[in-house]
Amino acid sequence: MSTMDVRAPARTWGGRTAEERRARRRTDLVDAALDIWLDHGWAAVTMRGVCQRASLNDRYFYEHFADRDELLAAVWDEVCTEVFAELASVVVEQADRTPLEITRATIARAVELQTDLRGRARILLADHAGSAVLEQRRKTMLTDATDGLIALAWPYLRPGIDETAMRMSTLAGIGGFIELLSAWRTGVLDVEPERIAEHSTAIAMQLGATFLPPEIIG
Repeated sequence: MSTMDVRAPARTWGGRTAEERRARRRTDLVDAALDIWLDHGWAAVTMRGVCQRASLNDRYFYEHFADRDELLAAVWDEVCTEVFAELASVVVEQADRTPLEITRATIARAVELQTDLRGRARILLADHAGSAVLEQRRKTMLTDATDGLIALAWPYLRPGIDETAMRMSTLAGIGGFIELLSAWRTGVLDVEPERIAEHSTAIAMQLGATFLPPEIIG
């Protein structure tokens, strides 16, 4: 083996390499921002407040984020990815059941994610007015959810459906569900979570009946 093939081992400090420590600092900053967000809302997330909670100085903040908006976007993206993965796992687990049962189970899980007082998913339905980056993230979430649902339904659609009408209906259905969850979580609606899930499932199946054959609805 030539000397060109020999690589010096990565230096460690406290049992971690420099890259591992860097990754740990980013995780600590994101976690600190999320904690503040859950307690006081996104507007309370500041560079100094996050660094103080994470026990890191300012230079480590700028090692990972150009500004607060970039940090807020990172927190949102992490939680959104986590929630989408959670709901996708429900679909996979229910794959051998009817579309009605799959829909009910997925909606019930989405409702459940909003009931945990410390649940991370709550930030996705909070008021983001005043934050352009979060408003854009919310729009993207709605579009991604619409695309995902259409992709799942695509193999089962009736022949010759109006694809534009289906997209509009799906977008309205998901957007309405998000607003319903928001109203319920903030106390505008005083009902049990089971009723939210059942009512939302009924609406979803009504929409589905427009584009899916009767035998698929189940």
